[in-house]
Amino acid sequence: MNNKNNILAYCLLCIVFIFSSGCATIEGPPNPDDPFESFNRSMFAFNENVDKYAMKPVAKGYNYVMPSFANRAVTNFFSNVEDIVVFFNQLLQFKIAEAVATSARLVYNTTFGLLGLIDVASDMGLPNHEEDFGQTLAVWGVDSGPYLVLPFIGPRTIRDTAGLAVDWAYFDPIFNRQTLQQTLVTLTIKYVDLRAGLLKASNILDETVPDKYAFVRDAWLQRRQYLIYDGHPPQEFNEDELFKDENLFKE
Repeated sequence: MNNKNNILAYCLLCIVFIFSSGCATIEGPPNPDDPFESFNRSMFAFNENVDKYAMKPVAKGYNYVMPSFANRAVTNFFSNVEDIVVFFNQLLQFKIAEAVATSARLVYNTTFGLLGLIDVASDMGLPNHEEDFGQTLAVWGVDSGPYLVLPFIGPRTIRDTAGLAVDWAYFDPIFNRQTLQQTLVTLTIKYVDLRAGLLKASNILDETVPDKYAFVRDAWLQRRQYLIYDGHPPQEFNEDELFKDENLFKE
């Protein structure tokens, strides 16, 4: 229980710190979609430097020394662990059929897939899904709150930061079944593997996008909307666009 309380307290302190720092660093009228943009850009730059000098070189070395089948096995293992978080959040969202499918996926991959190293469930018509407590809060009607960039973690919102704390404290076995040292080692492997899979995409962004911060922010928020509405986000009605065409209502 102490570990859970420490995780929740740490995330709460992060939120308080970001609110206070964000308010202190904003100059001029804030962007209504990104009221902490000044702070967020500073934190984004910090994360970019960490990635440039630490994560990216390690990820390149990881790809170089890891055979492709071993690389895939590590990715499958962590995907199987994340299915535990998905399962509980599907139950909390009353997606019973999806939760049953995810539980079957967990059983098949953990047993026949050798603890998730081989993804046999996808070949059996049981694809993985993405659910977390941030999405659960959205389904329950909790507002997203401002967009935030957290140190090391990256893009979030207030709602998703709280959701991440709950997932870590109650659902994720990496945090619930390991010591602090074991958790840090496991997370390092997990995020190096994740970063290694994003090398090509990040290189394209670095070379083609003039404002990487704005691109990542907009893409991340759109992706969250897509996940919350299970691929069917509501269409935003734009009155200006409707009446832009003068011939729209002419016979």
